[in-house]
Amino acid sequence: MKKFFVLFIAIISLQGCGPYSFTGVNTTAESFQVNFFRNEAPIIEPGLDYDFTNALQDLILNQTNLQLVNRNADLIYEGEIVEYRVSPMSATADQTAAQNRLTISVNVRFYDTKNPEEDFERRFSFFYDYPAATQLITVKQAAHDEIFERITQDIFNETLANW
Repeated sequence: MKKFFVLFIAIISLQGCGPYSFTGVNTTAESFQVNFFRNEAPIIEPGLDYDFTNALQDLILNQTNLQLVNRNADLIYEGEIVEYRVSPMSATADQTAAQNRLTISVNVRFYDTKNPEEDFERRFSFFYDYPAATQLITVKQAAHDEIFERITQDIFNETLANW
């Protein structure tokens, strides 16, 4: 009888309130699609649209068990890159820039076909600071990687994470 009681408690404890996801994903969706994010920023950086679209797809694939599809998905991401800007951030004593900032902003429309009340349109933005004496071309890949990581994680948190 004692073994039965221990087994019963163990089963009840393991069932809990349902499955736990370490990413905090709370959705009944089974599939997602990421439509191509066009680059509509005043400064066009070649390949930025393709790289961003892939970065968002990769993040969702890596952090969920959702299936990536081309159409008729439960979750749909679409939008456009609306800002790609380099601006001086701090000045030196002789009135020249000491640091520059690359800022990328993306307008995202999210549709949840199973929960339309979760739909939204929102702008996500992040930046990368680098020394003014450095050419953007030399830090561009690292800058894009860091900015994409932050923006895609923010999009993920807003759409799928239950924090």
